[in-house]
Amino acid sequence: MLECNQNGCNMAAITLKAIPPALHQQLKARALRNRRSLNQEVLATLEAAVTPSRDEDVEARLAEAKQFRDSLKIWATPKKIDAFKREGRA
Repeated sequence: MLECNQNGCNMAAITLKAIPPALHQQLKARALRNRRSLNQEVLATLEAAVTPSRDEDVEARLAEAKQFRDSLKIWATPKKIDAFKREGRA
């Protein structure tokens, strides 16, 4: 529970015990990749684990993507896309 008074809020704290070395190393590596402290990485990981994921409607997402693509007023075939890629590599 978050306790607040005129001086601010006291955040809850937990202590993790008996963390397997491999897990500790993985967390440290993730923290480094994400430019976070180990504590920040653990908090981000815990938050992601307990935050309910959105139920994604694939058809709705595809319709949204098509609507966006159509709004760009650009149309390219896979053949044209491949040509653009080759041109960019030259």
